[in-house]
Amino acid sequence: MAVRRSIRMQGESEPEPRRKAKQNVAENVTEFGTTRIPSQKSPIHTLVIIGQIEGHMVLPSQNKTTKYEHVIPQLVAIEENPDIEGLLLVLNTVGGDVEAGLALSEMIASLSKPSVSLVLGGGHSIGVPVAVSTNYSFIAPTATMTIHPIRMNGLVIGVPQTYEYLDKMQDRVVNFVTQHSRIKEEKFRELMFRTGELARDIGTVLVGQDAVDVELIDAVGGLDDALAKLYSLLPQRSKPEKKSGQRMRRAP
Repeated sequence: MAVRRSIRMQGESEPEPRRKAKQNVAENVTEFGTTRIPSQKSPIHTLVIIGQIEGHMVLPSQNKTTKYEHVIPQLVAIEENPDIEGLLLVLNTVGGDVEAGLALSEMIASLSKPSVSLVLGGGHSIGVPVAVSTNYSFIAPTATMTIHPIRMNGLVIGVPQTYEYLDKMQDRVVNFVTQHSRIKEEKFRELMFRTGELARDIGTVLVGQDAVDVELIDAVGGLDDALAKLYSLLPQRSKPEKKSGQRMRRAP
């Protein structure tokens, strides 16, 4: 009891500035153990597509997912908010639900505001149309994109209607990608059905510059390039200059 009383009294006699400092830290820590990122008002909104794009089926809790029903309201808010002038779309996704991915792609492409995408790590499968849905697209030098035919998980009934449905779904993906990038339909289908490159499947893996060479992605670059391009697309705006010493660069 004496020990507990002494600890309580020590806390009560704690200096007021120190107590306020601890309170501020506690308020900035979220339930995930991270702190709020300091930010200033910006005309750019960043939207991140990571993990697997979740559609109508709920994926297991251990999967890292992006739920399309969460992203769609964000896109509507971006379109309606007058303070947001441009969208930066960052992707590191393995793909996911085809219809959900196409829905997000169509919404991004229909925005009236400029948009730029940046593929980091990977933009695979249905992530491909999402990546090309913006006005301009970048891919990191080490990022990859996997192009393959539409696949269906679970039990597939072997009737002609099933295959016709898959063909129509695949045509929707092909048409969207070819309409929102410079790649030709014949080239995209050739990459989609290429054999010998994937161990247990057909398709093609494009790494960085490869995606640019086939005219699927516009340019190789990073975050700085994507932001510079996006600011150049904004009406009467240029990217704010960094103050001296604000960014540390590796010595040559």
